Amino acid sequence: MPESKRIFDTAVQKLKYDVLKAIIRNEYEHCYDDIYIDIPKEISPGPKATMRCCIFKERAIVQERIKLARGGNKNNPNVVEVIDIACDECPIGGIFVTPACRGCIVHRCQEVCPKGAIQIIDHKAVVDKSKCIECGKCTQACPYGAIIAQKRPCVASCKVKAITVGEDKKAVIDNDKCIMCGACVYQCPFGAVVDKSFVLDAIDILKQSENNEKYHVYAVIAPSIVSQFKYAKIEQVVTGIRRLGFHQVVEAALGADITLYHEAKEWQEKGILTTSCCPSFVMFVEKNFPELAKYISHSVSPMVEAAMLIKRTDPTGKVIFIGPCSSKKAEFRLPKTKGAIDCVLSFEELQAFLDARHIDVGSLEETSLDNASFYGRIFAKSGGITQGVADVAAGMGIEGVKPLAMNGIDECRAALTKLKFNRATENFFEGMACDGGCLNGALCLNHGPKNVVDVDKYGASAKEKTIENSVKLYKLSGGED
Repeated sequence: MPESKRIFDTAVQKLKYDVLKAIIRNEYEHCYDDIYIDIPKEISPGPKATMRCCIFKERAIVQERIKLARGGNKNNPNVVEVIDIACDECPIGGIFVTPACRGCIVHRCQEVCPKGAIQIIDHKAVVDKSKCIECGKCTQACPYGAIIAQKRPCVASCKVKAITVGEDKKAVIDNDKCIMCGACVYQCPFGAVVDKSFVLDAIDILKQSENNEKYHVYAVIAPSIVSQFKYAKIEQVVTGIRRLGFHQVVEAALGADITLYHEAKEWQEKGILTTSCCPSFVMFVEKNFPELAKYISHSVSPMVEAAMLIKRTDPTGKVIFIGPCSSKKAEFRLPKTKGAIDCVLSFEELQAFLDARHIDVGSLEETSLDNASFYGRIFAKSGGITQGVADVAAGMGIEGVKPLAMNGIDECRAALTKLKFNRATENFFEGMACDGGCLNGALCLNHGPKNVVDVDKYGASAKEKTIENSVKLYKLSGGED
């Protein structure tokens, strides 16, 4: 596929892709004598540096990226890690007075400061860093907008305040606060925060299947995939995944149909329920609103639900999930998933995998994909679950569901605070950590408002308009009623 047709939002994503592609190619073609020497030279050939201060630093960072592409630090349970050598370009941040300061005589910035941290020197406002608590009141008071609050992009992107700056001025992730949403991975302009890759595990699973003779390998794909590979039809992407060595491709949306069924019944029992589809949202509730954890649905996520169904029908099969989410790389190893998922790949990793295997997706024949309903497919967008749960519940004779879509962590925090203090008027809470939902997950190839259009079209194209057949399949497979 021509490079011009590939869609990445940033050069950082392209760098990650280059490393992944080289790692995958090496596993199949054995083209490098020493990956830690040869791959950095291939990606940063020199003699002049194109991204960093010198070619040696560029190559050193690529070496660290290779480690993460091979699974990262096994002793760190977080799927997101910081490359220290790459994290040295951003200012610490704080409150700054810009040249836009006009030296006015009203001095609102000084009057509003609760700590007396602003002085007027030579008719200009000056911030005393030793007193400033960065409350931001001066930034709001200045009539010219001349005072700004500057934060590192990783710090600003983290809505749970899990990222701080250490004494060496490097970003530090607090695992006790982190919800592994990957916002920092996407927002860091230097690519210093990176998600671990399990692509080598996926390759091992595929190889050991001996072309699906020893056991079958299934790919479960997130519905947000339809907004990603814009140079090809989803049916061609399915064919491409099959060409990688997968026995069959199954929609995670099938699991979403089953999840809707379970959550409607569970809401009927509890009266108040929050969704469990987004692992980052679940972690957010557990770490920030532990008193509300009792309301988290006991249903497994659509990813796991689809995998469990597959393994009930093919007990020796292996399942690899392909999606947009970094926290899924943590979820699949949780005890509650019961080993249903054997590995997780991102859309970024899938693109690298296809290209490393020289699969031109845009030229492939189409393989139909028809596992799920309209409701299951629109799980990919914020509001998708709320759009379905009331209808599904009503179809089951369950009335009274009042759903609320919480789009992004800020909205989750606001709504859950109301629930905590018994001020919520809703009783079913859909939580999505990523703004817009899974279609804007941190490990998507591209992000933007057009993605929701693709998901809506995908949902509308489903032959099944209700979850009825998905639930029947679930029961026939031996799922609990």
